[in-house]
Amino acid sequence: MENISSNFTELLILIFILITFLQSGVDKASDWNGNTGWLKDHFSGTFLSGMVPLMVAIIMIIEIITGILAIIGIWQIIGDNDLSMALYACILACVTLLMLLFGQRVAKDYAGAFTLTGYFIVCMFGVYIMS
Repeated sequence: MENISSNFTELLILIFILITFLQSGVDKASDWNGNTGWLKDHFSGTFLSGMVPLMVAIIMIIEIITGILAIIGIWQIIGDNDLSMALYACILACVTLLMLLFGQRVAKDYAGAFTLTGYFIVCMFGVYIMS
């Protein structure tokens, strides 16, 4: 119980990452056609237009891995007060968000890119406090 009370911030950030990334990855897997169809239109006219299925697959896999790392990180913090997997979850979350930001900027979806900023700040704060 002491590990929980001394790591509230870390645990809350990991729960945020878990919900955000695992849900997004599972959504991409369960609605593949809907996601790729929308993104093909979103990236039409860009140099990424022919790579949408590959990009969605890569992002989906990384999001699911990030969510799994968050689960492991939560488990390790509660059990052993070990922040190593939690740090990796935060780092991978930041990398994923940078990839999404790149795509939004290429698609000239500046509002969508701006939306990612809040997520990135939370994840970067996680990297900071878990380093």
